[in-house]
Amino acid sequence: MSVNDTTVVILAAGKGTRMKSALPKVLHPLANRPLLGHVIDKGVALEAARIVTVISPAMDDVSAFACAQSPLVVTAVQNEPRGTGDAAQASLSAVSDEVGTVLVLFGDAALLEADTLREMRNQIEAGAQVVVLGFEADDPTNYGRLVCDGSGALISIVEEKDATAEQRGISLCNGGAMAIDRRHFRSLLEKLTVSGASGEIYLTEVPELASRAGLSCVVVVRGEDESMGVDSRSDLARAEKIFQARRRAFMLSSGVTLRDPDSVFFSSDTVIGRDCLIEPNVVFGPGVRVGENVTIKAFSHLEGAEVGDACDVGPFARLRPGTKLGAGAKVGNFVETKKADIEAGAKISHLTYIGDARVGAAANIGAGTITCNYDGFNKHFTDIGAGAFIGSNSSLVAPVKIGDGASVGAGSVITKDVAGDALAVARGRQMEKAGWAASFRQAQDKSKEIKD
Repeated sequence: MSVNDTTVVILAAGKGTRMKSALPKVLHPLANRPLLGHVIDKGVALEAARIVTVISPAMDDVSAFACAQSPLVVTAVQNEPRGTGDAAQASLSAVSDEVGTVLVLFGDAALLEADTLREMRNQIEAGAQVVVLGFEADDPTNYGRLVCDGSGALISIVEEKDATAEQRGISLCNGGAMAIDRRHFRSLLEKLTVSGASGEIYLTEVPELASRAGLSCVVVVRGEDESMGVDSRSDLARAEKIFQARRRAFMLSSGVTLRDPDSVFFSSDTVIGRDCLIEPNVVFGPGVRVGENVTIKAFSHLEGAEVGDACDVGPFARLRPGTKLGAGAKVGNFVETKKADIEAGAKISHLTYIGDARVGAAANIGAGTITCNYDGFNKHFTDIGAGAFIGSNSSLVAPVKIGDGASVGAGSVITKDVAGDALAVARGRQMEKAGWAASFRQAQDKSKEIKD
């Protein structure tokens, strides 16, 4: 077998009624990526030949999302909600009978690790016909138990309500994910029976059917967190906590300093280079890439931004989508940027909004500067040249261009292009009237005496 002999089947037809949401359960975000996206990512990481996502008939949004993630994705429809086995059966038309592995996963199992799925596939390649993910539970209550024989071979999965007293004492529990030799996938699924109690068909019957047929069934044991599903908002919050703990540990092991790890939140796709320092209460939204030797100070929020090497960001900075910082750039406290190319060495130190703009290399933007990019209908571009100096409290009314090396006087409202190396000042002329303040005070005092 080769890795490309793998088919991943994702059961994503559940409506997730306990989420109490109009949004399908598998589209709820974990670390700013839908749960289903995390599972599809595992299939891509495994270099699967095909990823079959099983959905309900009315789940056009789930289908659209899944198919947009990878050209490997196809969808299959479970016409009626008749259990996990029935959902898996809905994938049969998209799964070949040739040599290979079928991995059956749940669409909300976002915490599964790709290495775990590789090990399950390896067990199939080594000769097993069915592999089930298991975990040792401190409290196995409400979990399906994995019943094994004396040699450790899996015999069956028994739900707690059907378990004997002895079986309830088993701590090895069903983790949900299952790998099946593709040559037996169809025959095993077609033998699944309808439960007399519920009228549903359960995938958990597969190991018992395989064992009776003399097929090899084994268990791959991993931590309980990997098997976690998400059935409620509370589950989603717990999954987020687990994900963030994993990502913080990864960042620390990769050469990133987190001053207060528990207060830093990452997205699933956050990339941070070595020797970066992340101060407390920093949030990374989707699409952030940070170079090396960067300091991101406390209470900053980054989303859709690219930060070059040796930059300094924050505190209280907000980098919005489309922001790109060149090497050594500085974005200071209470600065907001959006769709802005801030070139190497440029400084925007405080209290400024830069949107739809370029700030040239080594330019300096004074406090309170605003690029006035929106006229109520359209966005317009501001181009600030290399080495330019923009005085404090200036408004640059786009579209406008400030030439290389130009200076803008503090408090100016710039509506026309400024030539390179020129000085532009656009404000009312200062006027002074000698003695006016003293005369005004005397008049006020006299008025007060008359009233008294």
